[in-house]
Amino acid sequence: MVVLVERFELHIPQARSLKQKRHVVSSLCAMLRQTFAVSVAEVDHQDLWQRAAIAVAVVGPDARHLATVLGQIERRVDAWAEIDVLDRVRDEWRPED
Repeated sequence: MVVLVERFELHIPQARSLKQKRHVVSSLCAMLRQTFAVSVAEVDHQDLWQRAAIAVAVVGPDARHLATVLGQIERRVDAWAEIDVLDRVRDEWRPED
């Protein structure tokens, strides 16, 4: 079993309130969940209007396949019109680690 987690640091330049920011972030997270059947959560910067951090987790038996899925997710996040990706970090865990 392999677990891959990728954290995305996001800038939301058009957000003028927490409500606007949450709309953008929740829409992005919902799309990722529905399209890729992955776990997604906002993990940092909940109190800032134009910043967010989300984490995406995928679990499976084959690290190569999971890396391909995360690559597709990266492209979708990069293409999301309302955000700018500032940084991303990917981690891998195996039960024997």
